[in-house]
Amino acid sequence: MNSKKQILKREMSTFTTTRNISAEPSAIFAAIKDPNRLVKWWGPSGFSNRFEEFEFKPGGKWVFDMVGPDGTVYPNESVFEKIETGRLVVIRHVCQPHFTLSITLEPVPEGTLVHWQQLFVDASVANTVRHIVEPSNEQNLDRLTAEVIQPA
Repeated sequence: MNSKKQILKREMSTFTTTRNISAEPSAIFAAIKDPNRLVKWWGPSGFSNRFEEFEFKPGGKWVFDMVGPDGTVYPNESVFEKIETGRLVVIRHVCQPHFTLSITLEPVPEGTLVHWQQLFVDASVANTVRHIVEPSNEQNLDRLTAEVIQPA
């Protein structure tokens, strides 16, 4: 496969969302690494979570159910691939659909630029779930923002 086709295939299977959040990278990282906080904001609007296992370390497992607004339970299992304190969390979703999520925290004068990049293993699966993933990633960042920006 030539490099142009490889790039196109990667673009078709990758969803990237960025968000400026008026909080320090350490505050955002704290909302990711603390399961008591993460359980409150993880997932799209209207969803809740039940964490069974949460080992926030490289190679650590994260097993949980995401519960939809209609009560549908979505089992999830992931592995923390890489963690750099205050800067990066890479999560590999090991059940269907298979993807890797990289959350990069970049300090900027206004706070933090969050890069949320989700790379699906299969481009056809990515295309099938695109209509769900794109708005859900935005909603996830909305919920993260609300978690770290406390009203005065």
